[in-house]
Amino acid sequence: MSTPKPDSVASPAGDLRHPSVRQAFRSTELLVGCYAALSALTLVPIILLRHHPDLVTDAVWVRASIVVATSLLMVSFAVRTSRGHSRSYLRLRLASGIMLAAIAVILAMPGAFPLWLKAEQGVCGVLLLGVVVIVNGTRMRSAFATR
Repeated sequence: MSTPKPDSVASPAGDLRHPSVRQAFRSTELLVGCYAALSALTLVPIILLRHHPDLVTDAVWVRASIVVATSLLMVSFAVRTSRGHSRSYLRLRLASGIMLAAIAVILAMPGAFPLWLKAEQGVCGVLLLGVVVIVNGTRMRSAFATR
């Protein structure tokens, strides 16, 4: 019998089927999905306002592109986490924490980004804060704890 790859090793089925863990998975997927949708929708005003350099700078394009890409990665991490993949759970924990910290920096930087993007990033930050709280909570950590 061969040993499964580390990424495909799921947590014990009993822990992952617990109603509170299932609810945590659903909440996480919803929050990450909203984060990805908002990130993608932000490209619409960027494209429409591209000829207004006071509203859409090169930094806005770069930041929005990075956020869309990482949000889509986080969707895949969240889906795989809900299927019991411990590596994806770790990736989701790291990515959500790093992106939340990056958003805090964006919000704290005076004048680097237009107010409308900071407002959008603030909403993204609230969504990611929810993800960080859930995935670092006791129930999720114990569901993925090695035995």
